[in-house]
Amino acid sequence: MDPPAGGAARVVATTATTAPDGAVTVTRVATATRPPAPPAQVIGIVGFGNFGQFLTGTFVKQGHQVIGMSRGDYSAAATKLGATYTRDAAALIAAKPDVVIFCTSMMSLASVLRAFPLDALADTLFVDVMSVKAHAATPLTELLPAAADILCTHPMFGPESGRSGWGGLPFVFDRLRVRDGPRCDRFLAVWAAEGCRMVEMPVTTHDAYAASTQFITHTTGRLLAGLGVGGTPINTKGYESLLGVVDTTVSTCGWWTEGGEGGGGGVGV
Repeated sequence: MDPPAGGAARVVATTATTAPDGAVTVTRVATATRPPAPPAQVIGIVGFGNFGQFLTGTFVKQGHQVIGMSRGDYSAAATKLGATYTRDAAALIAAKPDVVIFCTSMMSLASVLRAFPLDALADTLFVDVMSVKAHAATPLTELLPAAADILCTHPMFGPESGRSGWGGLPFVFDRLRVRDGPRCDRFLAVWAAEGCRMVEMPVTTHDAYAASTQFITHTTGRLLAGLGVGGTPINTKGYESLLGVVDTTVSTCGWWTEGGEGGGGGVGV
């Protein structure tokens, strides 16, 4: 079953059944639909640490132009990923990005926003990827001009849990203030094209859910890491799952909370 011209690519399951007389019947069933890759966009990523670079790899693979920005010099990392790089907020905006994603820490978001030429930000979609949505929404709505669009998002995965692909992983979003609907839809299509499970949810509802789930996940992982748990030759599936929690939380917590350089303040595990 070929995908329709210009339409979505279908994930197809094939089964073969053999009848008593030896005849073989092949059945092909479309089990899911993945949207096609969206049109190429210019995407700025402010905070080019682990999480920013993680996103860049997929965005570039889809054919988007990515411009990274941080306080430090990540130009070599950007070049390796196929992106460009600047340390100047005005230069980033001068490139006229369709979307600017903030991958900074939660505590530094307001100061990072103030470094931008705010009067030049009207015709842009601004996106955050932080794990506490209400905290991000406040400086975004207070500091950005009224004509700027704001999309609050939380990719519930990171470089570890998403290293084999984003298929089936949840991407939570809230169109906090969107006037240019088609532009916002094109950006959301970037995630849908990778197979993310798209979940539209108000920021307050997200925070109520995330407060408990992330606390339990990170507390459990760090406690187990402190106990020095490790693999054995007779691991059960349940024990393997616990080791997975340890691996994910230990590898992300160092950059999940770091400041200023955009270590991926929005990651969920």
